[in-house]
Amino acid sequence: MRVAVYGAGGIGAYFGGRLAAAGVDVALIARGAHLRALQADGLHVRSPKGDIDVALTATDDPADIGAVDVVLFTVKSQDTTDAARRLGPLLEHDTAVVSLQNGVGNEEAIAAEIGSHHTLGGVVYLLSTISEPGTVVHSAGPATLIFGELDGERTERAARLFDALRTAGVDATLSSDVRQAIWDKFAFICALSGMTAAVRLPIGAIRSEPASWRMFRDVLREVAAVAAAEGIELSDEAIARHESFAQGLEPGTHSSLHYDMTHGKPMELDALHGELLRRAEAHGVAVPATRAIVAILQPWAARNAAASDA
Repeated sequence: MRVAVYGAGGIGAYFGGRLAAAGVDVALIARGAHLRALQADGLHVRSPKGDIDVALTATDDPADIGAVDVVLFTVKSQDTTDAARRLGPLLEHDTAVVSLQNGVGNEEAIAAEIGSHHTLGGVVYLLSTISEPGTVVHSAGPATLIFGELDGERTERAARLFDALRTAGVDATLSSDVRQAIWDKFAFICALSGMTAAVRLPIGAIRSEPASWRMFRDVLREVAAVAAAEGIELSDEAIARHESFAQGLEPGTHSSLHYDMTHGKPMELDALHGELLRRAEAHGVAVPATRAIVAILQPWAARNAAASDA
């Protein structure tokens, strides 16, 4: 099996590293100082599940890699369409492109560029970041990957990837309803990222204030209401599970949206809360907590976008 990781940041490089250490032929697509470090000294993964140091192909040009069996697609949601348009050199007839991104709608955007046959969905539960160029740190918590064909079929290509991930020690699940899994994570991401960014404090401070914690739970329920309008069921038990998980997080836990906001980076606000707001409006579902988060964070998103384009 040949695997390319498109967007080899904290998520993509972690799983690419695990597969490479297990003997899979893995190539990373990255950029900037991180790419230069990968090319010069390989990939270093630091994790409570075991450290990895591995040399592997790294490039910023998919044409350097050629056709592969699987693409783990891990770019930021706002970069989905542009990155999908560059996938051509990686594709052959049955190549699986597995979106492991935050948010809903990424799979549709990818399929619009390369076709639905190539496109699979997935979600990741992993707290991992680039600590310095060439090094990814998985700090704590799970390192779980759920994926599957969008139509729920158990195909040979999906089964091969599942076997490779499990052999590599990854807690992987091959789902027959990956759309539900995507919306399930979307609920948690919207609540955690929206609240930590809007409050500009970690989850511990949000949990300690009843009004803030109530708003966190309101966002979960708003996503569930929009999901129901889209034909996706997020049960009361799923919402309770997210609340319980948030209660168990380290008090200092922030989110990638908060990190991007405070470090002047482009934010996924439109791809996350903006997308939820658009779908809510289309279905006539009231989402006041989400609307407030968008209003609070939109000036930050606009400022960061302007700075990155300068």
